Amino acid sequence: MPVFSKLLSLTGCSGRQPMRQYSAAAQSQLRELLGKQLSDIREAGTFKAERIITSSQSTQITVQGSDQKILNFCANNYLGLANNPEIVQHSQQLLGKYGAGLSSVRFICGTQDIHKQLEQKISQFHGREDAILYASCFDANAGIFEAILTPEDAVFSDELNHASIIDGIRLCRAKKHRYKHRDLADLEQQLRSSDARLKLIATDGVFSMDGNIAPLARIVELAKKHNALVFVDECHATGFFGATGRGTEEYDNVMGEVDIINSTLGKALGGASGGYTTGPAELISFLRQKSRPYLFSNTLPPAVVAVGLKVMDMLLSSSELSQRVQSNTQRFRQAMTKAGFTIAGENHPICPVMLGDARLASSFADAMLTRGIYVIGFSYPVVPQGKARIRVQISAAHTEQEIDRAVEAFIEVGRSLKVIK
Repeated sequence: MPVFSKLLSLTGCSGRQPMRQYSAAAQSQLRELLGKQLSDIREAGTFKAERIITSSQSTQITVQGSDQKILNFCANNYLGLANNPEIVQHSQQLLGKYGAGLSSVRFICGTQDIHKQLEQKISQFHGREDAILYASCFDANAGIFEAILTPEDAVFSDELNHASIIDGIRLCRAKKHRYKHRDLADLEQQLRSSDARLKLIATDGVFSMDGNIAPLARIVELAKKHNALVFVDECHATGFFGATGRGTEEYDNVMGEVDIINSTLGKALGGASGGYTTGPAELISFLRQKSRPYLFSNTLPPAVVAVGLKVMDMLLSSSELSQRVQSNTQRFRQAMTKAGFTIAGENHPICPVMLGDARLASSFADAMLTRGIYVIGFSYPVVPQGKARIRVQISAAHTEQEIDRAVEAFIEVGRSLKVIK
């Protein structure tokens, strides 16, 4: 054996690294604790298995174990742009020009001209002064409250806000208040009793599990009355909700009156990744200095930025896709209601088919898949106990025939499981 190889062998530094030996007792304890909790989750019928898709995201997809195409009715792909050929081509072009990534955070060497272009287009789309990009809207929500609120301030949050808003608020040092879901009387009472320096009302524009909408016009009115700021998460509204896809503030006729908007590039706007905050120039500049997820996370890769740029160009030039998804939504909701199903929410592409029981929701989803329709059952802890549902999401890319086929499958399964007559 050569001297060098013998030395490596003696020191344990051979080509193959030996598996590290973890503490047997500690790992055994961890396995036992988590295994018991996993068993409880399965027993309750709330275990979330991941179906593996073997195609691009679209209204028609293939899943592992089958070559048959199935109709997808559970994606956030509201505008049907996730595999749009023009967008894919533009992403490939900028990937070739700008590379796979920046290997850096923004303030060191992670800002390209395309990042600034996208931020400018986002602020233009929303009619705001500036915008700042994040790796996700979860990061945007995690980065804003801690940065701008102090112990002298107060935040007022809808009790059904998204987990990312809840977690973001937990990180800040402001006084925390939670008001009943869309209850303006409760919100006003809490605003009136607060003597905080800054008051910030935080709400989802559209609540993703129920498909219902924040009473934004009245929230803005209360904010003016009590000298408060309004923050809205528009992840399930940007690009497709409202007459031209400008979101909840357009839907409720308060364009430009919301102080801070957080949203995502990962749903309607191409489905890739990324989030952002848009609002006053001073706020955006301050977040670049103080927002921890922005300061300590890698910048968005060029291919993802390219998707956002192309989608923004499309939305700034036409509202055809947002109008189409609204038409498709009405068709589905009306047909399902006529068939006897209870559809929660308002006139939004999120159409929760309410079933109540977690096991029923899971069985219903499985039966739909055998009929070529891909939907998912949602149950506790994603939704409250006793309020399990199939959350259907309508896309502009769905044809009328595809929507009618999904309704027919729902009726067949609903009757077989005695959900409807």
